[in-house]
Amino acid sequence: MVPADASVQLEIDGFEVAISNPGKLFFEQAGITKLDLVNYYLAVAPGAVRGVMDRPMALKRFVNGAAGEAFFQKRAPASVPEFVRTVELSFPSGRTADEVVVSNGAALAWVVNLGCIDLNPHPVRADDLEHPDELRVDLDPGPGVPWSVVRDVAMVAGEVLSDHGLTGWPKTSGSRGIHVYARIEPRWTFSEVRRAALALAREVERRVPELATSRWWKEERHGVFIDYNQNAKDRTVASAYSVRPVPDARVSAPLLWSEVPTVELADFTVKTMPDRYSRLGDVEAGIDEAVGSLDGLLELSARDEAGGLGDAPWPPNYAKQPGEPPRVQPSKRRMAADQPAPRDPKAPKGRVGSVAPAMPSPPARRADGTAAPTGRRRSAHPLIVISQAKTRPAAMEGLERWKKRHRKAAKLLAGDDVMVDGMRGRSSLWYRVRVNLRHVPEAERPAAEPPDPEYDPWAEYRAENPDKA
Repeated sequence: MVPADASVQLEIDGFEVAISNPGKLFFEQAGITKLDLVNYYLAVAPGAVRGVMDRPMALKRFVNGAAGEAFFQKRAPASVPEFVRTVELSFPSGRTADEVVVSNGAALAWVVNLGCIDLNPHPVRADDLEHPDELRVDLDPGPGVPWSVVRDVAMVAGEVLSDHGLTGWPKTSGSRGIHVYARIEPRWTFSEVRRAALALAREVERRVPELATSRWWKEERHGVFIDYNQNAKDRTVASAYSVRPVPDARVSAPLLWSEVPTVELADFTVKTMPDRYSRLGDVEAGIDEAVGSLDGLLELSARDEAGGLGDAPWPPNYAKQPGEPPRVQPSKRRMAADQPAPRDPKAPKGRVGSVAPAMPSPPARRADGTAAPTGRRRSAHPLIVISQAKTRPAAMEGLERWKKRHRKAAKLLAGDDVMVDGMRGRSSLWYRVRVNLRHVPEAERPAAEPPDPEYDPWAEYRAENPDKA
């Protein structure tokens, strides 16, 4: 075993790459060290490099391993080796930064040595930073949605892409969902690519309305959310063969379409992927040759717009866009317009990452006895937000305080009823804890409370940029 504080030199693609602290455990449960992680990436290097080739990359660094806190480093270190390129990228805020560009195995090992467990490239190449060359379909299942539904929606997304002249390349996200990428000609802007992705999301929803949704607001979602906003400028997604920071070191694994209907997330890990790669090679090897046009999806978008479907909400840190609907939860818009009422001080404040409080039971009634409209979808799962914190320990401390206040309910929770999500903020992850009260009898379920703590990752940004709020 290599000592944790030693250093090893690897010769990769003709370059010497130093790996510091090679014996440091990066995945304690799986027993995977930093050097193990480097060796994994080298075992799948042609595929992993293809996934990031010539793309500026935000460095998501886990300097203390997968269980530690992560931070996003948009700017490249002041000094980079000769085998690492950089390119100046501009962001929606107007700021610029030199970002790392990986184009070879040595650069791949170098970024892993910095603590990058997964790789997060932008959808553009360094020679044309304003025109994406891939459309990204991100399928994000809601709480309690079976994995089989995610697979079914992925198959429909592939059909929609094919019906509109594009070739879809599926891969597991390595977390809970599936990604489908499609290479496109680099002649459309970020806004146009996002518009095409929104049209695709709405078409998938039309074909399987009981399984998928394109609705941005969580209170309106059901099933699998097709996150069209992953195509907005400055959004990054874990690339093919990326290792994800989950206990068993799962991998974002490229798939054959024939595998999608029966694939299981846990099949692909740092320990199993090298054997698969040696047997099958890179199943995504043809992606760069399968370049298509967005014309079909943009025509679909134009038909949607002519039928009254305009733009959909953007992420909160983007300037308000022409034609974008109000950035207010639908239930709050309806309440403001139809049912003005003082705010319940015990209700969640609905900040970034929060979910709406549970539907009232029984529902409000009109004078004639019929149910009054609420403007929101009833959730099949009684979810409440417990904490929103800058660090994982702080979020978990909030959970423990909630358990002490509600001991009886806490004893009834199953292991998967507590959901801890690492959420991307401006430059680092923040953490949200939610609890599913499905195993708690309805009459005994604790009421929703303000998150404790109640960290707002965008507060500082809104204070600095009031015109973009």
